[in-house]
Amino acid sequence: MAKRKSKSLSAAVSKEIQSKFDLASFKNKKGLDKNVKFKDQEWLPLSKAFQDVTSIPGVPMGHIVLLRGHSDTGKTTAMIEAAVSAQKRRILPVFIITEMKWNWEHAIQMGLDINIQRDDAGEITDYDGNFIYVDRETIHSIEDVAGFILDLLDEQKKGNLPYDLLFLWDSIGSVPCEMSIKSNKNNNEWNAGAMSTQFGNSVNQRITLSRKESSPFTNTLVCINKVWTAKAESPMGKPKLMNKGGFAMWFDSTFVVTFGNISNAGTSKIKAIKDGKQVEFAKRVNVQVDKNHINGVTTRGRIVMTPHGFINDDEKELKQYKSDNVADWAKVLGGEDFDIVEENYIENISHFEQEPE
Repeated sequence: MAKRKSKSLSAAVSKEIQSKFDLASFKNKKGLDKNVKFKDQEWLPLSKAFQDVTSIPGVPMGHIVLLRGHSDTGKTTAMIEAAVSAQKRRILPVFIITEMKWNWEHAIQMGLDINIQRDDAGEITDYDGNFIYVDRETIHSIEDVAGFILDLLDEQKKGNLPYDLLFLWDSIGSVPCEMSIKSNKNNNEWNAGAMSTQFGNSVNQRITLSRKESSPFTNTLVCINKVWTAKAESPMGKPKLMNKGGFAMWFDSTFVVTFGNISNAGTSKIKAIKDGKQVEFAKRVNVQVDKNHINGVTTRGRIVMTPHGFINDDEKELKQYKSDNVADWAKVLGGEDFDIVEENYIENISHFEQEPE
C-alpha cells in the first residue's frame, strides 16, 4: 500500500513540474527547434516498363538504393536508366566503376548524353559530358570509394560543385578493403567491416541527411551489389541470396531491387538467328522490389531488358522493338529473313556455406 502511495505521489509531482516547464524555450535554447523537416519525396523516373512492372516511379532521391542479382540480369540497365534520367533533370551522375565491365557504347545506346572526343583521323580518344567518371585506375579499395564520395560532398558543400549528385557504384563486392590489399588476402570479414565503417558510419549518413530541407542539395547513392547463393540450412530449407560485402548497405538502404532468381540468373534469351549467325537482342528476367521504406510497395514481376533499356514483357512491345531494330540486325546477319528464337538460360551457380573469397 505504501508503495502505491509513493508511486502516485511521484507521478503527481512529475506532472506538476511538467506543467510549469516551457519545453519550447528549452528546445530554442538548445537549438533543437529547427531543421527537423524533410523535403517532399522526389523520384528519378526509370523506364515505363520498370514502372509498370514494379508500380514504383524509379529511384527515390536522397536515399541509399541497392540493385542486386546474379550477373547479366538487368542491374546495369537500371543504373544507366537512372543516369539518363538524372541528366535530363540537371542532376550530375557520378560513375564509380570498380567492376570494369563498363561500356560507353552501351551507355550511349541507352541515351546517356556523352561528348565523343576524336583525333584528326576520326578515332575516338575519350568521352566527356555532364557526368563524372572514375574507375580502378584511381579507385583501388572500399576506403577509396568512400573517400571519393566524401570529397565530392565536401566540394559541393563549399560551393565548388553546384549540383545535386547521383552516385552510381558498380559494384559492391568488386573491390577489397585496404587491409585485404596489404595482406594480399581478400578477407570477407575485413571487407564487411570496412563497408560498415566507411559507409554505415559515414557516407550513408551524409547522403540521407541531404533529404532535410536545411540541405541545399539532394544526393542519392545507387549501388549494384554482387551476390552469392548460400546453401540451405536444413534438408527442408531453401537457399538464400546473400550480398557480397556484408549487409551494412542492406540495413542502411531504404530501397532494394533484386533482379533474377536466387539460385540462378533465371533469364531467357531472345535472339535473331540466320545461317549460323545470331544477335541476342533481349532477355526476359524476374524483377522484385524486396525492400521499400519509401511508400511500402513491394512487387514482383517479369521484364524484358534490351540494349536500349527495359521494355514490357508484352508481345506488342517486343514486335515494335523488333521493327525498330531490324535494319541493324540485318547488317550483322546478312538479311532480314532471320528467325526469332527464345531459349531459357540456366547458369550453374554454386551454393556456398559461407561467402566465397
